[in-house]
Amino acid sequence: MAIHAYAAGAAKAQLEPFSYEPGPLGRHEVEIAVTHCGICHSDMSMLNNEWGMSKYPLVPGHEVVGTVAALGADVTGLAVGQRVGLGWQCGSCAQCEYCRTARQHLCDGEQDTIVQHHGGFGDSVRATADFVVPIPDALPSAEAAPLLCAGNTVFTPMLRHHVDGNTRAAVVGIGGLGHIALQFLAKAGCEVTAISSTHAKDEEARSLGAGSFIATRGTGELKKAAGRFDYIISTVSAALPWEDYIAALRPQGTLVIVGVPDAAVQLGAFGLIAKEKTVAGGRAGSPWDIARMLDFAARHQVKAQIEKYPMASVNEAMARLASGQARYRVVLER
Repeated sequence: MAIHAYAAGAAKAQLEPFSYEPGPLGRHEVEIAVTHCGICHSDMSMLNNEWGMSKYPLVPGHEVVGTVAALGADVTGLAVGQRVGLGWQCGSCAQCEYCRTARQHLCDGEQDTIVQHHGGFGDSVRATADFVVPIPDALPSAEAAPLLCAGNTVFTPMLRHHVDGNTRAAVVGIGGLGHIALQFLAKAGCEVTAISSTHAKDEEARSLGAGSFIATRGTGELKKAAGRFDYIISTVSAALPWEDYIAALRPQGTLVIVGVPDAAVQLGAFGLIAKEKTVAGGRAGSPWDIARMLDFAARHQVKAQIEKYPMASVNEAMARLASGQARYRVVLER
C-alpha cells in the first residue's frame, strides 16, 4: 500500500504531495502511522542540500510520534496500536562494537531517517524496530515530538559528561535547543545560568529553570564569569568568543558544542591544558539514550514549547521556522 507524504523534488523547492511504494515490510521493521512530526533545522538543511548529501525527492521529518501500524515477523517488544517515537536514526548495521554496546548512533553504517530514506512528513514511516521507542503516557504527543531530536541532542551530552545536581551549568542560546536544555539541567538539580546576546530573554529563561543570566553583547558579563562553570553547552550556530567560554570553565570543566557554528572553532591550547579543560562535540544519541531522556522528561514534566500546524500546511510551517520567529519548535499534526 502506498505511503502518502510531502516531498521536495529539488534543493530549496516547495514540498508537494508525494506517494511512494515502500515494498514488503522487513522482518525487523516497524511501520508507524504518523500523528505528529516536529520540524527541525536539520530538515531545512537537508531540503536545501546544505550538507551535500540530499537525495530527491526528499521527504523530511525525524521527530516522529505515532502508533505502530504493522510489525515485521521478527519484531518483539512492540504492539500494534502502541504509541511510539522515531528520531534522527532509523537503522544501523547491528553488528559493530558500537551497535552491540547501545551506541548505534556511532555506527559507520547508521541509517538516518531523512538521509536517502523517506521521513515522517506523511501518513506513515518505516524504521528498524530497535530505533522505535515507546512514548511514556505522561508526555502529550505534540510536545513529545521535538524531544526525539532536539531533546535527545541536549540530554545525551548530560549523560556522557555525568552532569548531576553538583554541576554548575550554563546554556548558550535560548532557542529551539536551549529552552529544552535549561529545563533538563534545572530538573537534574544543576545550578543553571542562561547565556544570550542580550537580556531580552532573561525573564523567560528564569521561568524555564535558569537561576541567573549572562548577556554577552557589550556588557563584560561573560568575562566576569571566569572560572564559574563545570559544564557549558552551546546550542547556537553563530561563531562565539571561544576563549572567553573556555575561561568561564572551572578546572576540568567541559564545553559541549551541539549547535554547528558558521565559522571554524579556533582555540589556543594553553587554556585547555593548564586546568585540564575539555571541548567536546554533542549529538543526538542512541535509542537507549532517547528512552532515558523520555523517561526523565515524563517524570519531571519537561516539555518543548511548540507551535502546531496541520500537515497539509507544511510549507507555511517550514517558512515559520525559517523566519526565526517560532517559539520554539514547530510541530505538524495529522
